[in-house]
Amino acid sequence: MSAPATLAPQTGHIGLNVTDLERSLPFYTRVLGLQLQAEGKDEARRWAFLGRDGRLVLTLWQQGDAGFSAATAGLHHLSFEVGAIEEVEAAERLLRELGAEFRYDGVVPHGEGVSSGGIFFLDPDGIRLEIYAPSGADTAPAPSGAAPTCGFF
Repeated sequence: MSAPATLAPQTGHIGLNVTDLERSLPFYTRVLGLQLQAEGKDEARRWAFLGRDGRLVLTLWQQGDAGFSAATAGLHHLSFEVGAIEEVEAAERLLRELGAEFRYDGVVPHGEGVSSGGIFFLDPDGIRLEIYAPSGADTAPAPSGAAPTCGFF
């Protein structure tokens, strides 16, 4: 008998419960630059598949009856990486135009002495999100000191 194959999973897509698909759909398409790939319009089963370049990235399911709660087990936050800090800054400007709630003021590093960092904000249902770049965020102080910035926002 041969040894079992070692699994090497990668993230496929992310599925989120939302309270109002009509509100969440434009938020995610504008902020993350995703395209609508498919949509269910039956009022009892509303959903949307969002992606980029033919690849499914995010699914939205209108099943929530209340906003996100950081006090329960489950999702902590979603993090999206971009190539450069200028892309993070552009996302910040768009989010400010949309009236998004930020957890820190502007771009912050992931920790003291760390170059990677980004912005930390909430979606329309209060789901905690992050857009970051691998470098360029070391010009601001880390808001959580030695603790990871993305851990306690």
